[in-house]
Amino acid sequence: MLITGVFGSGKSAVAVEVGELLEERSTPFAVVDLDVLSWFSSGRGDDDEVHRVLLLNLAAVRANYLEAGVRWFVLARAIRTWDERRSIEAVLEMPLRVVRLVVSMEEVERRLRADSTSARQADLREAADWLAGEEDGMADLTIANDRPLRKVAEEILAWLGWGSAEGLRPS
Repeated sequence: MLITGVFGSGKSAVAVEVGELLEERSTPFAVVDLDVLSWFSSGRGDDDEVHRVLLLNLAAVRANYLEAGVRWFVLARAIRTWDERRSIEAVLEMPLRVVRLVVSMEEVERRLRADSTSARQADLREAADWLAGEEDGMADLTIANDRPLRKVAEEILAWLGWGSAEGLRPS
C-alpha cells in the first residue's frame, strides 16, 4: 500500500500507525518512507534522476525485506502522476493500493508552519497548488486525515482487508 497526499497531510504518521497496528497483529510488514530513499542531490537538480534512484533503492529494500519474511509493504510518498504509481508498482512486483490522505489547506498550514525551513515553505506553496488542482482519480481510496491517527489507520486496514485472517494473505 502507498499512502499519498499533499505535504503535511500526515502520510508518514499514518504509515507508522498502520505499522503499529500490523505489529500488534504479528503481521510481517515494513514501513518505508520513500522520501528517505530519494533524499539526495547529485547537484544537477534532475527530478527524473531522483525518481530513478528512488526506484533502484526501493528494489533493493524490497528484496532485503522479502528475504527477511516481510510480505506487506506500507509506503509513504507524495505522488502526483500515473507514471509514478506504475513505476513503483512495477518495482514492487505486486499489486499496489494507493490511499490518498486529504486535509484542509488550513490544517496543512498549521502542521507545516512550525517548521520554518525553506524546504517546508516550498512544500507549503506546492501543497496549495496541489489542493487547487483537480483530483485525477489515481488513488484507490481517499480518506480524511482529520481525526486520531489510530482511527485513520484502522479504517485503511479495514478497507484493505488486512485486519482479517483472510485479508492478511498477500495477493
